[in-house]
Amino acid sequence: MSATRTRYSVPGWGVGELWTFGNLVLAHDFDFGGDESSICGTGSLRAHPPNGAVSPPTGTLAPKSSRVGHDYAPTLHLGGGQNSADTSQELTSRMTEYLAGAAVAWDDVELDLSWATAFQRAVAEALRHVPRGEVVTYGELAALAGYPGAARAVGSFCATNRFAILVPCHRVVGATGIGGFGSSGVGVKRRLLALEGTAA
Repeated sequence: MSATRTRYSVPGWGVGELWTFGNLVLAHDFDFGGDESSICGTGSLRAHPPNGAVSPPTGTLAPKSSRVGHDYAPTLHLGGGQNSADTSQELTSRMTEYLAGAAVAWDDVELDLSWATAFQRAVAEALRHVPRGEVVTYGELAALAGYPGAARAVGSFCATNRFAILVPCHRVVGATGIGGFGSSGVGVKRRLLALEGTAA
């Protein structure tokens, strides 16, 4: 069993890494400002994620890809479906269009949230419904997800988001300012919001 890892670059933005299995997105990370020469070409490959393979009984893949910076692993689902390479090619093309300024929607993209707690799933789903050009505060997102008062937990979720841009944590701001954006920095957050027509 193997997932498809697609590494790609978007000039002026950086380097992305997308993990898919069939039409299911297992993870997507983006190194904003990453060195495009650091990848040995773009494209898809079928492989076990680095550092191991599927481990029964959970089906969880071993942690970390070669680029993804979070200490988590995508969860592998068994079954058929659309070819992963087709899904990867379509999504990386859409990501390139998005970063060029096109109004690309992501609500049709199937994400693997099987690893998530009920809270994390609720936050991800609520955030996916925040439209382009709008922002919510951490507290507002917590309430939208059905967990009023859980603003800090929403911040923790955003800090470890497995689905860069697909779950748009850049649209979540602090009550008194723009808020953080992990290792990518506030400058990248402002740039993404400006791309979507939001001043923050």
